[in-house]
Amino acid sequence: MIKRPPIMMTVLFTASVLLSSCYSYTSVVGEGAKADIEKVKGLNKKTKWNHYSIGGLIRIKASDSKEMVNELGGAEDYNVRTRHTILNGLVGLVTFGLYTPTTTTVTK
Repeated sequence: MIKRPPIMMTVLFTASVLLSSCYSYTSVVGEGAKADIEKVKGLNKKTKWNHYSIGGLIRIKASDSKEMVNELGGAEDYNVRTRHTILNGLVGLVTFGLYTPTTTTVTK
């Protein structure tokens, strides 16, 4: 009976890591980006991390997509993609969910 709780905790921890998922949310502003989002490099793309705590419940600092577009030279038509990448998930795992970042990419 004494060995059961550590085994159960190990199973629950493993299941929570393996069953977690990444998410991606894309917003299209105006007519959207003029190029293929996945293939854009350099001057038409800007990426920043958003900082959250306790599994994303508390916002520490989030990026401003309008400010990011202005840093690219401004645009009326662009895409904003917010996602939880593998690197973001790894950071959240190492910090036991106390710090959980996401990544925002603006493409014009």
